This record gives sequence, C-alpha cells and structure tokens, in this order.
Amino acid sequence: MAMWQGAMDNRGFQQGSFNSFQSSSSDEDLMDIPETAMDFSMRDDVPPLDGDIEEDKSYNGGGIGASNRMMDFLEEPIPGVGTYDDFNTIDWVREKSRDRDRHREITNKSKESTWALIHSVSDAFSGWLLMLLIGLLSGSLAALIDISAHWMTDLKEGVCTGGIWFNHEHCCWNSKNVTFEDRDKCPEWNSWSQLIISTDEGAFAYIVNYFMYVLWALLFAFLAVSLVKVFAPYACGSGIPEIKTILSGFIIRGYLGKWTLMIKTITLVLAVSSGLSLGKEGPLVHVACCCGNILCHCFNKYRKNEAKRREVLSAAAAAGVSVAFGAPIGGVLFSLEEVSYYFPLKTLWRSFFAALVAAFTLRSINPFGNSRLVLFYVEFHTPWHLFELVPFILLGIFGGLWGALFIRTNIAWCRKRKTTQLGKYPVVEVLVVTAITAVLAFPNEYTRMSTSELISELFNDCGLLDSSKLCDYENRFNTSKAGELPDRPAGVGVYNAMWQLALTLILKIVITIFTFGMKIPSGLFIPSMAVGAITGRLLGVGMEQLAYYHHDWAIFNSWCSQGADCITPGLYAMVGAAACLGGVTRMTVSLVVIMFELTGGLEYIVPLMAAAMTSKWVADALGREGIYDAHIHLNGYPFLEAKEEFAHKTLAMDVMKPRRNDPLLTVLTQDSMTVEDVETIISETTYSGFPVVVSRESQRLVGFVLRRDLIISIENARKKQDGVVSTSIIYFTEHSPPMPPYTPPTLKLRNILDLSPFTVTDLTPMEIVVDIFRKLGLRQCLVTHNGRLLGIITKKDVLKHIAQMANQDPDSILFN
Repeated sequence: MAMWQGAMDNRGFQQGSFNSFQSSSSDEDLMDIPETAMDFSMRDDVPPLDGDIEEDKSYNGGGIGASNRMMDFLEEPIPGVGTYDDFNTIDWVREKSRDRDRHREITNKSKESTWALIHSVSDAFSGWLLMLLIGLLSGSLAALIDISAHWMTDLKEGVCTGGIWFNHEHCCWNSKNVTFEDRDKCPEWNSWSQLIISTDEGAFAYIVNYFMYVLWALLFAFLAVSLVKVFAPYACGSGIPEIKTILSGFIIRGYLGKWTLMIKTITLVLAVSSGLSLGKEGPLVHVACCCGNILCHCFNKYRKNEAKRREVLSAAAAAGVSVAFGAPIGGVLFSLEEVSYYFPLKTLWRSFFAALVAAFTLRSINPFGNSRLVLFYVEFHTPWHLFELVPFILLGIFGGLWGALFIRTNIAWCRKRKTTQLGKYPVVEVLVVTAITAVLAFPNEYTRMSTSELISELFNDCGLLDSSKLCDYENRFNTSKAGELPDRPAGVGVYNAMWQLALTLILKIVITIFTFGMKIPSGLFIPSMAVGAITGRLLGVGMEQLAYYHHDWAIFNSWCSQGADCITPGLYAMVGAAACLGGVTRMTVSLVVIMFELTGGLEYIVPLMAAAMTSKWVADALGREGIYDAHIHLNGYPFLEAKEEFAHKTLAMDVMKPRRNDPLLTVLTQDSMTVEDVETIISETTYSGFPVVVSRESQRLVGFVLRRDLIISIENARKKQDGVVSTSIIYFTEHSPPMPPYTPPTLKLRNILDLSPFTVTDLTPMEIVVDIFRKLGLRQCLVTHNGRLLGIITKKDVLKHIAQMANQDPDSILFN
C-alpha cells in the first residue's frame, strides 16, 4: 500500500524543515508571469496568523518557551489553528459547523443581558449592512470606470477646449453653436489635427489623427500591462474562472485583495480605452468580489469563516453583473447559474438586495447622462411574427458555432502562450496586439468607436431624426402611424454600412481570439455581443429589404403588407448578441433575463429564449465546456463541476490511496507518539493531514488532524507550555493517564482533532463518492472496511479519476 498523495500535498513545507506558514507559490506562478517580483505581505484574502507565530522562523523542533504558565489545550484556542494555506481547499463541513456553534453561543447569551441581546441583533443585521456597503461601493466604482473609460476613449480622437474633462458628447451638449443634425460637431471639440496643424481637412490631417489614435492606444495598453505586471498580476483577465474556483472553496490569497482591486480598476479603464476587443463587464464581477472580500474584514462573522465569506462573494458577483448590464435580477441569476458553488436561500435574498443597491447607486450617479444604467439600452415597439423564429434560430445556430470555434481557438492560443516563450513577454504581446488592432480599426468608423457604442448603434431602432448611416433609408411614404415607420428601401448609407460591418465582423472574430487571456483586464461579454449584434443586424436588414421588395411572397403576405413596419433590424441584432454570448458562456436563463432587462420589454423573451437554447445545444454538441470552465481546466484549478454526471462503475477502493503493494498509509496514534515522532513524520512528508487511529495494529479510526494545525499547536506549546520537549507524549484522547514522576509534561491536542471525518466503505460506488464531494465540498474522505482504516480519497484523487475515465492525462489538469 502506498502513501497517499495528490490533494494532500502541502505547498508551504519542504522536506526536512518547517519553513513558513505561507505558501511558496507566488502570484506569478499562477498567472504565468515568471519575471515579475512582488511582495505579497499585503495579501488579505485569509486573516493573518497571530503575531506570536513567526512566519519567517524555521521550525527545527528545539527550544522551550519562556512562559511558566501551563496551557490547557482543551480550553484555550490556539492562534492560527483552523486557517488555511495558500492554494488549498477549505473544509466546508468544518466551517459550517463553526458558524452554527458561534450562532448557538450568541443566541444563548442573548437571554442573559441586554447588551448580549443587542450584540445578537447586530450580528443578525451585519449581513444586510455588508450587502448595503458592497452595493454602494460596487456601484460607485462602476460609475467611475464608465465615466473614465468614456472620456479616455474619446481622448484618442481629440480634446474639448471648453473643458478637458468633458468627453465628446458632453462637450457638445454644453455648446451653444451646434444644431441637432450636427450634434456631434461643435467648435469646442477639436481633433488632434486641428490642435497640431490647425486643420481637419486633407490627407495630412487624416495621417495626424491616425498617428495620434494609434499612439494613445499603445500608451493606454502599455500602462495597463505594466501596472498589472509590476503591482498586481492577479488583476489580469476577466477573473470569472478564478472566482468560480474560489467560490468552490479554493484559496488564492491576494486575488481579491486591496492591491488587486485598485490596479484592476485603473487598468480596466486603460484597457477599455485602448480600443482592444475586450469589455469591462466580466472584470466588473471581479471588482465587485474584491469589494465584498475587503469589506468582509470589517465583520468578524465573515472575516473568520471562509464558508460565510463565500456566501458574501456570491452576492458580490450578482452586484457586479447588476452594474455591468443594469440588470439586477439577471445579476442574481448569473451568480446562481454561472459562478456560485453553494447558494442557500439566504444568499439569494442578500444577492438581490446587493444587486438592487448597486443598480440604484449607478443610476443615481448617472454616468452616461441619459438616466440609463448601460450605454446600449434600447426599447422596441414593433411586435415580432411567428415566421421570424426561423431567422432567430439561425442566429442561435451561428452563436453556437461561433462559441465552439472561439473556445477551441482561444484555449489553443492560451495553451501556446503558457508552454512557449510567448508567455515570458506579456508587455510585447499586448503592444503588438494593440498596434494591429488600432492600425486596422481606425479606417473603419465601426471599429474605431468603442464596442459599447457599436452595440448601441446596432441595437438602435431607426427613427426619422436618426443621422446614422444604418438609418439612411429612402423615405417613400406620405403618412405613418404615430411612432411607427414603415419598412423602406435601403439608401446608399445603409449599403456602405453593410460592407463596413462585414469587415468589422471579420476583425472582431479574429482579434478577440488573441486578445482574451492577455495580461490585462479583459472581459468577453461585450466582444461576444458585438459579433452577434453585427451578424444579427446584417441578417435583419436583409430580412427587412426582402420583406419590402417581396411582400407578396407567401411567407410575408399574411402579416406584412406594403407600407407596414414588419421587420425590426435592431431586434435581430439583440437576438444575435444573446446567441453569441450564450454560445461562448453557455448561459441560458440569466442571459435571457439580462437581455430583456436591457430592452425593457417582455414581448421579446420568446425570440431570446429560442436563440439562447439553440446556441447552447449547438455549442454543447461541439464541446461540453463553456469558456470559463475551459480556462479553469487550462489552469488546472481543483474545480469539481457540479453540472457533469459521473456514469462509470468504479468503486472507492479503485481510487483510494494507498494502492496494493504500496507502502502503508501514514497515520498517527492517539496516545503513543512523542513530539519528536510527529515532527519526524511532518518533516519527511508533504501531506496536508493525517488520520489518527487507536493503534497501528488495530487501525481503528479515531479522527483526522490537519498538518497546519499540528505544526502551529506544537510550536505554540513549546513557546507557552513549560516543560514540553521532544520526548513529551502527544495525546488525542479526552483524558491522559497518570504519568510517573519526573517525566516530561504531556501535550493534549484533542481540540484540533476532527472527531467526525467523513468516511465511506471500500465498496462504495464512485458516483456516490463524487456526489458527496460535490455537495458537501469535502477536502478528503477516509475509506474503511469493517471499521478499520484502509485508505484515503482526496479531492484531487477524484479529479484525476474523472480525467482518467474521460481518457485525459490526469496530471495535465491539476494545479501546479
């Protein structure tokens, strides 16, 4: 039988010595930026250990503490016990049990005095207060990001002489020398060619504007990638794959810390303003979760309990989507459907409250000046017809195909980045992609504008006063119903816009593959929606012209008469956007709700549902993983997907460690091992915990003790309990027997022993074991036969086994 390995590996301790309590793994190891050097002393995802425990002192088993007081380890809590190392999984069962004990103690004390009653009420109210603070902070930061990104995006094209802090739109709002038709052209707004060579006409002026556009884009991108590389490597990417992993119980210190929040907020503005094919919506979820994690430190209830903190992070994720799309209900459903691992009913209510407060805060600040929460809010008034479900389903098929294609190509490129020299030069990669994007984007007005503005333009339902090329129709009518325009023949502007949009579609499809995953904040929601919106608008205009010129066809004559408003191209753009976003992320319910909250109408839910479901079916047929799950597996995070079924007929004995003919399982006995014996086992192994048995002969299970708790308890005893030496006996029993005179004092460690570790028999089917790990969030499970300990199954053993059953390399999917 072999020593059990895998998930019980402890990254913080090397063989032969007890180094620091902090993991030796660094942020750069995870994010693949090897040349970045950082000080992670400011990490704050996990509360620091007590000051009595020196993190930089090597543990060599020697020395007796100066204190003469005897410490009763059964009564007094030991500082640091119960915390977790970096890149380890929390024990959900233990954390929930702790919270129940804490709540029970507060409830019992509340009957003793008025002050205790007040404390009990404040403890119950603290969760709602925390949600309020998260909503206020998330909404404020989202508004700051929106305003800053809008201004800096316009800065690439010119500056407002009436006030440098105004973006193009606000600059011309304040102008008194502008007409409605030319509302985007005012004397106060000057392009760079006007400022540099005093003219906006001619080839040289065009070259100056072109050069300045590319220069600003490169400057913004360089600042973004440099800040991320130097100060906060965890601020790159969208953050959603890591947040899903953290919510499943994994600990990544610093990922939701103060430095990450500050750098992510700044660099997100820079990345969006650079014109790269990325969005801010995904990173806003990361920003909101950072807010939630930091604010948790103000409340002991959440600061000291990792499971409770993850409930808060689920609510914060809902607030992030709420401010990203102006969709509070969609945010709650997104958190439930896409990111959360454990989502009790209480978390649902609090998520709803946090999303509400965040949306209200953003609406109060009004970053776009139009009383809307997003730039591309739109309202449609024309009903859709049953026949239109055919093109809507076609858009769903396109969205599924695009999603599957994008995931495969993007994962292949990211894997190449991780395994080749390319990953060593993140700054060069970002600058090259930015330069290519900017050079190709400037000549085309639809790629030059921000992606959010492009989506707003594509969603727009054309009116008589619209000056956009997409609304350049020939007006061949005399009268029309109030607020309704009939279908009209396309003008020259529409045809020009069509081929420009086709070129934009090609650029977005290709460049997004290389952009997502670079070492800058980058969301995928907006680029995916842009691809779908362009496709939908092209199809919508085609359907509109088909209905206009061939209204007597059988498919049109029953519902579309000449002079009627039959087809709404903007609706097709919206359905296409939903289809492509669903194909990439595999969202369904939350996606439909987000899109209908964007449009403010319930009438279009059926087209959105048809497109979203078709997209998911097509994409699932070509590959089961969404983009976030694919990136989780690419990085090897220990994430046990709850949506997948385990259908193989294997048993616990097939997976447990040790196997046949391997060395025996490393165990501790309850009353016969000395401090030196335990220290030797800890020094010679890298396991994260040890089963405790009655004796090596009987192998009757007593409990399970964590390596970290053992080290902290022994070192604490040496410092504070007089007389504890290497020959002192360690007892995990409730009472120690009388000792002869002149023997060293015993060390009682029963309080760090888990007396109810989860056990299964050796003949338990693995499908049940996998379900237990998923639903209880276990770190490990002990295997017994007739009450005798046989082995252990860890979370990583389960992940390896699932990979083996799927004919994958089991070692390639594990975090390193």
